[in-house]
Amino acid sequence: MHIFSVNLFWITIAPSYYWLMYGLGFIAGYLIIKKRWLLSEVFLDNLTLYIFFGVILGWRIWYILFYNLSFYLQNPSEILKFWHWWMSFFGGAIWVILAMIIFARKYKKSFYDIADNVVTILPIWLGLWRVGNYLNKELLWFEYSGFLAVYKNWIWYFPSPLLEALLEWLVLYFILSFLFKRRKYLGQIWWGFLFFYGIFRFLIEFVRTPDAQIWYIFWWITIAQIMSFPMILVWLYFWLFFKKYPANAK
Repeated sequence: MHIFSVNLFWITIAPSYYWLMYGLGFIAGYLIIKKRWLLSEVFLDNLTLYIFFGVILGWRIWYILFYNLSFYLQNPSEILKFWHWWMSFFGGAIWVILAMIIFARKYKKSFYDIADNVVTILPIWLGLWRVGNYLNKELLWFEYSGFLAVYKNWIWYFPSPLLEALLEWLVLYFILSFLFKRRKYLGQIWWGFLFFYGIFRFLIEFVRTPDAQIWYIFWWITIAQIMSFPMILVWLYFWLFFKKYPANAK
């Protein structure tokens, strides 16, 4: 859904809520990490650029491969149309990990120290993204006419994206902020983010409509729930076997 649409010299300018929320999330994250003095401004600008392209490429490629491959095989010209904004969080997460690894190695920084800081601001971006879903009237659930209900196709729906924003934004943000202030080991917050996001995403899938082109995989299990489960297992591996470096180690 577009916020507005204006034609100027045969060019249509029509910013969407997705682009707005995406931009606000990046700006908020940049300012918070900058305030912590984790990196110099030059290094922070470079890290932001790495993450930006990691998110764009990862989201898009993952969505194409796992959510709608048959469509893109039949319509290859659609692959590069990023402005259609069909993307996947899980692909973005994987590519952001790769981007942070490349950045850390290139500039000889601690990957886990960077990752711990980056994931503490991710809930802000995730929450704004879900607000964008709400404004676009997406990922709704059952018929409901109460507080903040969404009217679509002559029916009122339960605002599932706002419930998801509550968990992925406010609850997750406070959990990670609490853990960050009491961090004992490098990587502790990063792995914690995977664990709590995996749980919240797994649960929220029960109260939102699955992606139309996939629907359910096994009975009442969605593809997002299948992808969330390994995030929880990875945290368990970290907790039991990961070599813990003191938080003051770089």
